[in-house]
Amino acid sequence: MRRLDYYNVAPDGMECMMQMEKYTKKSTIDRKLRELIKIRVSQINGCAYCLNMHTSDARKMGETEQRIYCLSAWKECDFYSPEERVALEMAEHITLIPTKGVPDDLYQRVREHFNEIQFVDLVLIINQINSWNRISIAMGNTATMES
Repeated sequence: MRRLDYYNVAPDGMECMMQMEKYTKKSTIDRKLRELIKIRVSQINGCAYCLNMHTSDARKMGETEQRIYCLSAWKECDFYSPEERVALEMAEHITLIPTKGVPDDLYQRVREHFNEIQFVDLVLIINQINSWNRISIAMGNTATMES
């Protein structure tokens, strides 16, 4: 159960989060890839609220059940593109930065598929969902059944 109405308690802080969300939605990063990143990061962080939201959003965008279900094992699947694979790897490394870091070889592989602004946008998208996960978990948000 939600612990408090944080949008009303800290509207200026939440407005900053929403402004970043607006920025990331304008990115040239494919919108389905943005959702796959959000799902994978939310899996790692154990955020059911965000998993529920972003799997639903991905389905509405036409993402397949197979690709959503197999996302936690993307390395073992051949139905993610090279661009998606390197973006998912980057998402895992940033989410687990204390143990994985972001090595130069990963940066180089990401840059083979994404230009400078897209690289920055990927980092911001990954950080944004990590922030949302932490907010949702800390505030006690829970996933609910869709009607």
